[in-house]
Amino acid sequence: MRILLICLISLSLLTTGCSWLKFPGVHKVAIQQGNIVDQEMIDKLRPGMTKSQVRFVLGTPLVADTFDQSRWDYYFSRISSEGKKTQEQVTIFFDNDDKLERMTGDYLPSAALAPKPRSE
Repeated sequence: MRILLICLISLSLLTTGCSWLKFPGVHKVAIQQGNIVDQEMIDKLRPGMTKSQVRFVLGTPLVADTFDQSRWDYYFSRISSEGKKTQEQVTIFFDNDDKLERMTGDYLPSAALAPKPRSE
């Protein structure tokens, strides 16, 4: 009886901490947080767009500061099932008329990235 009790306690202790065990064939889920923003979406943005137009293109911002409505932050992070972490961030700034003024972050409009022609 005593050996059975010790075996049950040992088994319960071993099975409660299975996170260190790697079982073959067990699927781990990728964890995503935030808004997915890609280059194609950023290329659709134009200076002077209203907040509703920006929201239509990019979705609702993850962070919209209550005290500063002229700044929206879009943040995306993903941890793959292998443990690889990726992060992307875009900040949108509006002027006093709630029109798109500029943006910063991991993505910029393709027109801004294109090399400027040299004038000779």
